[in-house]
Amino acid sequence: MAAFNARDLPRWAATFNYPSVRLARGRLIIFESASHRPDGFERLAGIGGDHSAWDHHRVINSSDDKVHFDTCFTRYRADGSIIAAIIVTQTPTNQPSEPRGVPGPASMRRSYGAGRRACARIER
Repeated sequence: MAAFNARDLPRWAATFNYPSVRLARGRLIIFESASHRPDGFERLAGIGGDHSAWDHHRVINSSDDKVHFDTCFTRYRADGSIIAAIIVTQTPTNQPSEPRGVPGPASMRRSYGAGRRACARIER
């Protein structure tokens, strides 16, 4: 999230496993490599987006080579008002293509802090 908030595209792209699959708004997108585009940051800024923050990471399944997380993060404006709270299932893996510095499953088997109210409202 720090790389995303810094708008550091190479560092943010290094947090993904490739190919990376995204299913959102009825569209399936497959990133075969670190081909994320900087216009995503520009679009977010265009609607007042200033920063994002993790609300929770909950392990829902794990094995020696991957961990499935139920996650929620919130996009904020500079004044702290909420743009959106987004719930995502993430599956980081311990594959050979995994970038250096990305924690493997042993270090990911922990639950992060409780969700914020924005995610709690969505989860009901």
